[in-house]
Amino acid sequence: MERNYDLEKRKYVIGGAVIVVVLVFLIRLLALQIMSDDYKKNADSNALLKKIQYPSRGNIYDRNDNLLVFNQAAYDITVVMKEIASLDSLDLCETLGITPEFLRERFKEIKDRRRNPGYSPYTNQVFLTQLSAKECGVFQEKLFKFPGFYIQRRTIRQYGYNAGAHILGDIGEVSRKEMEEDDYYISGDFIGKLGVERFYEKQLRGEKGVEILLRDVRGRIQGNYMEGKFDKSPVAGKNLTLGLDINLQMLGERLLEGKIGSIVAIEPSTGEVLCMVSSPTYDPHLMIGRNRGKNHQKMVSDPWKPLLNRAIMGTYPPGSTFKTTQALTFLQEGIIVPGTPFPCSGGFNFRGLHVGCHGHPSPLTLIPAIATSCNGYFCWGLYYMIGARQKYGTVQRAMNTWRDYMVSMGFGYTLGIDLPGEKRGMIPNAQYYDKAYRGSWNGLTIISIAIGQGEVTATPLQIANLGATIANRGYYITPHVVKAVEGEKLDEAYTKRHYTKVEASHYEEVIEGMRAAVLGGTCRLANLPDIEVCGKTGTAQNKGRDHSAFMGFAPMNDPKIAIAVYVENGGWGATYGVPIGRLMIEQYLKGGLSPEDEALATDIQNRRIDYGILER
Repeated sequence: MERNYDLEKRKYVIGGAVIVVVLVFLIRLLALQIMSDDYKKNADSNALLKKIQYPSRGNIYDRNDNLLVFNQAAYDITVVMKEIASLDSLDLCETLGITPEFLRERFKEIKDRRRNPGYSPYTNQVFLTQLSAKECGVFQEKLFKFPGFYIQRRTIRQYGYNAGAHILGDIGEVSRKEMEEDDYYISGDFIGKLGVERFYEKQLRGEKGVEILLRDVRGRIQGNYMEGKFDKSPVAGKNLTLGLDINLQMLGERLLEGKIGSIVAIEPSTGEVLCMVSSPTYDPHLMIGRNRGKNHQKMVSDPWKPLLNRAIMGTYPPGSTFKTTQALTFLQEGIIVPGTPFPCSGGFNFRGLHVGCHGHPSPLTLIPAIATSCNGYFCWGLYYMIGARQKYGTVQRAMNTWRDYMVSMGFGYTLGIDLPGEKRGMIPNAQYYDKAYRGSWNGLTIISIAIGQGEVTATPLQIANLGATIANRGYYITPHVVKAVEGEKLDEAYTKRHYTKVEASHYEEVIEGMRAAVLGGTCRLANLPDIEVCGKTGTAQNKGRDHSAFMGFAPMNDPKIAIAVYVENGGWGATYGVPIGRLMIEQYLKGGLSPEDEALATDIQNRRIDYGILER
């Protein structure tokens, strides 16, 4: 009999198809049961309820162990969407004090996987956060009426003082982007948003725990699964100790009331930030609770910009405080010696260029030039440096040499403070001027940078760091807010010395000039009878009224504090910068103010600067 090959082929085809179908089913079954956890979650949710146990966030203390930030009990309401069989939405809204529109929108947000990554109808989802104990108590009484809803205890931040908002920062609900960047977080979690809370988030947050509860077929909790064998206790976050002196911080905020500006104080020997005031500021209590979002948005739109930390984000012309950097550079480069005299007849006058100056004797040598804040002296110094072709060959090389000195003193780049958002300021180089002036420029073109004007800008932090560098006779330690992290060593970046390009011996000349400024020069108001204060005023030109600035340190031979004060549109450096600097130094070194200086502090506090209609 002849074989039917078509029939035989059909047998193999059918057999192959059966095998393919079986393989498809096996692969799908594998995917559902092993690769995907949806069915596992469904099965687990029928018998088990996993409750996240949130850790206590680390406390924050000042350098004198004053408690600045701590935790307070609060409650979240969570929901398992699959467990909602029927819901009296009107009763729920009345109990929680929410609107039906809010309820519908919240359910929509929870189910939206774009806004709520990792959503599962079988697991707890955060419905409402930060209820008070009283609000939670009302809901607890009716909880039996709302199957699928649960109460979860957690903590919120509380503040011991109404001060230091820009340093301390705050916490807020985690964003989608933040959840994508770190799988520690789920929807409804809280994360540091600003300040120390942001920078040290991983140390402060701790580790979550979990409690696994057993349910019966009707969903009723029967107790801990296997007597808690698989439960995990939360690990509390680490406490932080700041270098901050809260009493100094509060005085600084008081002195800058009604003014725009900043005060930064640093301990020279450690780089620890003693205070960091940015004005206008805000009450840190506004950034806790369910009104945080509304309050935050209100401050974002405020023309005074209270959320802006001007101490590290504000870039200003440093004005005459910058003359100390010029003196050090000229001494190191051999452009001058301490006895080198320069004329100043009403300012710097050369080839039709005039830079004005106030009245003082002329000519001057270095120390009296610093003491009187002579513009002419430092303009002549820069002119000779940029024009020293025999030494540098070209103006470009001279300019970049100058730039390198400024960078070594902490200008032109971020210092690396342990706070988010620090700005770098501006130190120009030869390439900048070549582009701006198409290669045709000289020392006269850029003369204003010698007195901290023109293209030069700096943050108040950088100016305070300059004071610390001079106090240390030629080095600084990167300024940092946190003094210690519980159970950890401080990052070595905050213990390393950064030396400038200037020899220590040259700093003595500048310090002598700064001391002379306090004893009989432009900083006379900073003179304290039993403390050797060294200082330098700054009056920075501006489109409107000049900015008032002061940079200094004390005591001269055993420096404990370096400080920068910057008041926008405050006028002469001696108007606001110097007296504020005096009061801050006295407060820190003596622990309080004399009756006379308390009266001065009240007077400065009550002064208001008219900024008109702010267009910022």
